[in-house]
Amino acid sequence: MPRPLSRIAPGWWDYTTLDAAIISDAARLSPRAIEQLSRPGFRVVFYETLQDFYLAEALEYIVAWRGATADDPVGVCGPIGPTEQLPLVARLVNELGLDLRHAHFWGMDEWYENGREVPVSHPLSFERADRELCFDRIRPELRMPEENLHFPKSNTAAYTASWNAARCAVMQGGQGDTKHWAFNDPPRRIGAYQHEPPTPKEYRSLGSRVVDLHPVTLAQNARTSGGGNIGLVPMQAITVGPCETWRAEKVSIWHAGVHDNPLGQRLTAMMISQRIIDTSVPMSLLSDHPNVQFNYYRGGLGDCSVEMH
Repeated sequence: MPRPLSRIAPGWWDYTTLDAAIISDAARLSPRAIEQLSRPGFRVVFYETLQDFYLAEALEYIVAWRGATADDPVGVCGPIGPTEQLPLVARLVNELGLDLRHAHFWGMDEWYENGREVPVSHPLSFERADRELCFDRIRPELRMPEENLHFPKSNTAAYTASWNAARCAVMQGGQGDTKHWAFNDPPRRIGAYQHEPPTPKEYRSLGSRVVDLHPVTLAQNARTSGGGNIGLVPMQAITVGPCETWRAEKVSIWHAGVHDNPLGQRLTAMMISQRIIDTSVPMSLLSDHPNVQFNYYRGGLGDCSVEMH
């Protein structure tokens, strides 16, 4: 049977085009059942408080950077969303006196508008957020060299090449309403993908690139960062791709309950655990990554019961 049209945006692929049985199975998952989704290569971890959740996220930076040496430079690829860990990273670096001269950082993505990446003066600039919330707060004598900070640009060649400068110990991320990491959104339903989304192999071949953003992604970023003003949100972005993601030794996804909803937090974990790979749910591609960890704040998981408000 042909795949259904999206209930959200008929010109796009997204999770609403999946078999309804997959959605129903995910919606029934209890927190205990989610914890039991762990398998070799995929680990589920719960945190009881937000303090512990964000501290653990910040410590991933510290553990990775502590291993960086001149002969073995080490980097972290990090998100904007969540951001609460970033000031903690700076505080820990300062308190520990951690010398970052051989450490690297890759920004996951950046907005794209008017033919180029948005400037740091843009109110939603991811680079500005990384600098203001983390790197500018690190004591000058401890900071990594400017050339070790890698932010996506409209010409992605330099960013792509920078992945050869150090090994990526961990790629962190949140999960958007379209079940993406970074801005690896579901694709438009056009051309060769009118009746079926791209194959996993096709999607996995994608590197850093400029992408069109799913309407749900625009609405989500307006809600979480722009006070609901969708007109403020660019319609395209530059994102790290699956090619770079598979170079990360670990992919660590953080669910605080403020980005994706209760169903989404369950759906992708179930699909990865059971190796149900479908590019209408880009996060499901991580089924094939050898080291993925989903981190949940228990209080943000919610449930999928029907409740009128």
